[in-house]
Amino acid sequence: MAINHRQIKEALLIRYVEESFLNLFSRGKLNGTVHTCVGEELSAVAFAGQLKKQDFVFSNHRCHGHYISFTKDCKGLIGELMGKGKGICGGIGSSQHLQNGNFYSNGIQGGIVPMAAGHALANKLRGNGNIGVVYIGDGTLGEGALYETMNIISLWELPLLIVCENNGYAQSTEQKDNLAGNIVDRAKAFGIKTFDSDVWDENKLLENASESIEYIRKNQKPAFHLVNLYRLNAHSKGDDDRDVSEVNKYRERDFINKFSKNEPHLYNEYMEPIIKKVDNIIADFDGQDELDLKEYYSDNLVVSEEKTWTELQNIKQRQVNLMNQFFDNALKNKEVVFIGEDVKSPYGGAFKVAKNLSFNFPQQVLTTPISEGAITGIANGLALAGFKPFVEIMFGDFVTLAFDQIVNHASKIHHMYNKKVSCPMVLRTPMGGGRGYGPTHSQSLERFLLGIDNVKLLAINTFINPEIIFNNVLKEKHPTIIIENKTDYGKYIGPPQITNYKFIANNEEYPTVKALPVLSQPNLTIVTYGGVAHHVINSIEKLFLEYEFKAEVIILTKLHPIDYLDIVSSVETTRKLVTVEEGSIDGGIGSEIISNVVSKIPYYVSTLRIGSLPIPIPSAKSLEEQVLPTSNSIVNSIKRHFYEANS
Repeated sequence: MAINHRQIKEALLIRYVEESFLNLFSRGKLNGTVHTCVGEELSAVAFAGQLKKQDFVFSNHRCHGHYISFTKDCKGLIGELMGKGKGICGGIGSSQHLQNGNFYSNGIQGGIVPMAAGHALANKLRGNGNIGVVYIGDGTLGEGALYETMNIISLWELPLLIVCENNGYAQSTEQKDNLAGNIVDRAKAFGIKTFDSDVWDENKLLENASESIEYIRKNQKPAFHLVNLYRLNAHSKGDDDRDVSEVNKYRERDFINKFSKNEPHLYNEYMEPIIKKVDNIIADFDGQDELDLKEYYSDNLVVSEEKTWTELQNIKQRQVNLMNQFFDNALKNKEVVFIGEDVKSPYGGAFKVAKNLSFNFPQQVLTTPISEGAITGIANGLALAGFKPFVEIMFGDFVTLAFDQIVNHASKIHHMYNKKVSCPMVLRTPMGGGRGYGPTHSQSLERFLLGIDNVKLLAINTFINPEIIFNNVLKEKHPTIIIENKTDYGKYIGPPQITNYKFIANNEEYPTVKALPVLSQPNLTIVTYGGVAHHVINSIEKLFLEYEFKAEVIILTKLHPIDYLDIVSSVETTRKLVTVEEGSIDGGIGSEIISNVVSKIPYYVSTLRIGSLPIPIPSAKSLEEQVLPTSNSIVNSIKRHFYEANS
């Protein structure tokens, strides 16, 4: 397959755009950084340039050539890097963060690979025959997310082509200093079809690229294509420490440089309209405005409407059964997907939320390897493709392994791409101790998930039917994390019977529950959530009988963002605020609640945070009970802080 005139022109366009960016940067017209693909243009033309419009591309920090070849949108790219409001993402993403149709890029190494796998899974589930390409660099070969994903795409036979652009350097580090073994053999180890090409034989590259694309399209299986190439400029705008003679050797081999020497008249003929087009675009953007902050950011503060409160009723069903019923109904929608480790029946997950689901919905309930980062990334990719994925992380302790996908991808996608797309993935996981599972299977890590921009954090409890929560999560347009307490799964839903107390819930989408004294005004406010709420409720009678504390207990479902109206209203009456969480208190949810409430009340409020001791949760039963908050420790803490101090 010989390179044609259109492809040569496209490569020349990419080269001139990249050189223009470096020129603009030197003139102070670009902000941040820029990673050019000068010398690597043919890789963009060969793969992204030979896809169909309905296919997709995920790319990395060196993405401009891929973008131009796939989208043909030179203007939007230039405006974006110049930081203009009419850039393809409003100037927000700039060099590394581009989105246009089925094109996505992000500069986080490795993280785009599972997202691309999720997009490929969406195509497979829809049976539309479309495929995708994800570009990585040789530096990405150090990232674990890549290997987690290669295992999954091979296992699930997903139509995805991984193109590894091997330029011999991971930023400034030579490959010999950070890469062991053979690159292609890494993909072969997962049973993935491999191809090997270079940019110095342009005709063979184009032919091999076409073969790898057609292999995936025909077989609906993954492939890995190694492309050896060399970037002729520095990693970004900074210094280049490579040997000058080495760089010059590759300049002489470069296709575009050879074309300009061997075909000067044709080169000039092709370049004249390219130069005119790009220079005119730059001139047009030069005087344009950047995006206004009001267009980019709105605080999304919901003005609290008057709430209605109803008394809670007992539901004679266990929490886990109601959750299972929700999913059994939700999965009737073909675009709801349940992903997690060991969720396939008859096992049905560690806590049986997925019991029998894979029998009823075998295509939508996917059991996975132990790969928390990859499966969360796959959920992100599914969400971008229009699915509603629910990821089950077997134990909350393991959510740390998915943190990159939550923080650097899911939470940023909507705003990073200037609100053009959303990522409505859902991650649910059991937290907490009380089961004797020990230090790495008993933690409550909610504080590390609190306050992630654009991510709702929910904690279900046994006072509210979980189906109410999950039905509203189905409607969410942005990422949601749901905390479930592992000791709650087997409990029945409904309020306990406590003398002179009533339990009410409001009509919000994620209801707040209150335990209120019936006969008198409360003189103590306790705010809590999730499984630890039971210990708080069990302390109410003792607090009253022995120390005359009439507690109003507020049990939150939504931990971020929190609606403080009810908490502030209660504290204005009681002047005493206690927060109870199962995690340790430093930097925790209690700190956040107290600081917000105190900032809203112009007089002194006495406060107390209660949580676990700041040590790993032990397995031994008596020790575990002493480390975790219990009804007795809650009573004793309140007694010491409020009662004995004033006696």
